[in-house]
This record gives sequence, structure tokens and C-alpha cells, in this order.
Amino acid sequence: MHKEDMKQNMTSWDLTYYMLRANVDGIKSEYCNVPKDDKSQSKITHLHGHKVTGLEDKEDKVIVRYETNQGIKREMEADLIIGADGPSSIIRSLLTSGVERTYAGYVALRGTVREDAVSPKTLEAFSERFTFFHAQGIQILAYLIPGENGTLEPGQRLINFVYYTNVPSPSLTDPSPEFRELMTDVDGQYHRITMPPGRTDPKAWEKQRKIATERLPPQFAEIVCGTKKPFIQAVTDAIAPTNEFMNGRVILIGDALAGFRPHTVASTSQACFDAMILADMIEGKVGRKEWKKETLGYARTIQKRGVDMGERSQHQNLPLEEHIHDRDIASKPREKEIWPLWAVEDV
Repeated sequence: MHKEDMKQNMTSWDLTYYMLRANVDGIKSEYCNVPKDDKSQSKITHLHGHKVTGLEDKEDKVIVRYETNQGIKREMEADLIIGADGPSSIIRSLLTSGVERTYAGYVALRGTVREDAVSPKTLEAFSERFTFFHAQGIQILAYLIPGENGTLEPGQRLINFVYYTNVPSPSLTDPSPEFRELMTDVDGQYHRITMPPGRTDPKAWEKQRKIATERLPPQFAEIVCGTKKPFIQAVTDAIAPTNEFMNGRVILIGDALAGFRPHTVASTSQACFDAMILADMIEGKVGRKEWKKETLGYARTIQKRGVDMGERSQHQNLPLEEHIHDRDIASKPREKEIWPLWAVEDV
């Protein structure tokens, strides 16, 4: 129905994660080498298993209270706290009231299949392409990402899919039977927002496979049914009223400030933008008023855009638009072209 030629560079979260760990705290993996220590750079300490439990404003400092995963309680003083702890931000919850992640009425079913594990027709549909399908209450897309240990070898790369489908529920804390069934894992534990890879109850996933076979094109149905470790994400909305607290000594950035819906292609961009303009503000390249205006403007604009895109895609009955193009009417008949609604996924 619609084809557009553009260059799309894809990667995978596991490759990004291990590259960051190699550079931040020297974790070695099959993904990449650990760079040599650069003594000219600032020292970074990455503390695992530490949960912030409280913040206290103390003159020109902030007291951070935390607890380790061994149950040890401690505190430290800081000049600046940057809350970059995602859409379920603990830092945000300690500073605001009433800012909760709200369910948007649909979920993203996700998974991967190796290129060499699908039929030739399915491989043709997704290889070197970013492919979409839309129907009432459904959006699914697929694209290639690096394979095991970040390999880019053809045949060993992964076809990654994101399958948005409506699952009505009053809320995350008061789930409908359908939502609870989908988000209850193999051990009977209910997950409000994210079902980890491989933890989905086989009975619940078999039901989704059957629905996929009935409602999706065969190529998409094949990769949904072929994934071995699906995982599920409840699509949510969240946005804080401001990005600074305690006289500017506590700052929210990225998803902690505004959790975008995946359609926007902007969650990673927001994190990068927020980090870079914050660095500029600290270095005096940007004034504090301009920093705040730019950061909050980005968050509020793109957060609303994601809501609008998701509502159109999942909850509105939009027929395909018919665009009539007049091209040399005197010598040619009118040409009619049909274009579907489409959006781009955060990759």
C-alpha cells in the first residue's frame, strides 16, 4: 500500500547495554572489548543493587538515603542528583504526588526470530526492510537487529517484531481478567508493566499465537508464532510537572521526566538531548532558564505526540485516505493513490 525509501540504522538493546558497561565500569563480554583506562577522564563508579529510599534537602547539599540488595541502609551527600531511572522513576515518586504510569489500553508483544529460521517468503518480507501492518486495534512492525553477541552476519541476525494489540483493562492495579492472564508468568506472579523474556505463561502465549494467525498477514504470523522467548510491555503514559526540585539540586531527565509511547521514536533521543543540554547548562554554555524551557518543551511536545499516535493507531477507526492527484488533466485521466496511516517505532 505504501513504500518509502529511507536509510534506517538498527541496533539492539543488549549490544548497547554491554557497550555502555564496557565503557562505564569495565565489564568484559563477547560483544566488545573493554577500552583502556583513560586517567585524564573523570572517575565513574557504578553501584549495583542500590535502591534510593529517601532524599533530604540540607543547605547546599542533598542527602541521599539508600538500601543495598543485602538490606544494608546507608546515606551519602551530593551536590547534584540526576534522576535518570526510567518511567517508573523512584526519584520522581519521592518528589511528586499523583504522577503514576497510566495504562493506555494496549500492550506491545515483542520477540525475535533468527533470519535462517523463517521461510524464504517471510525472509524476503523483512530482510533489509522496515515493514508495517495496520488493522483495527493492531499495529505490527518488524526489522533486523544484530544477532548473538552483536553479530551482523547475514543469516545470524534477528528479525525483531513489535506487535501492538488492544487488551482492555481498568488500570494496572485493577486488571481485567484478560490483562491479568497475559501478564501472569509461569510461576503465577502478576507483572503490572513488563513481562520478562521467556517468563510468559505458555497457555497465554498460545492464545496470542492463535489470534496472530487469524488476524495478521502470514509473514508476520510466522515470526510471532516462531519466537521462543516473547516478552510483553504494557504501553503507559507518564510525565512529571517539572524537571527540577530542591532549588535545582535534583533534576529529572529522560523517561524519568516523561515516559513516551514507543511509536514516537524518541525515548533514546530525549535521554541524549536532556543529558547534552544539561551538560551545556552546567558548563555555562546555556542559561538555566533556556535549559528548563528546552527540556520541558521537548518532553511535553513528544509525550503528547505519542499519545495522539497511539490513540489513532489503536482506538480510532480510520479508513485509508484517498488522495486524488491532478496530473495533466487535459491529456490524462485522474490518478487515485491510496495511503495508509503509518508510524515509526522506537528502535
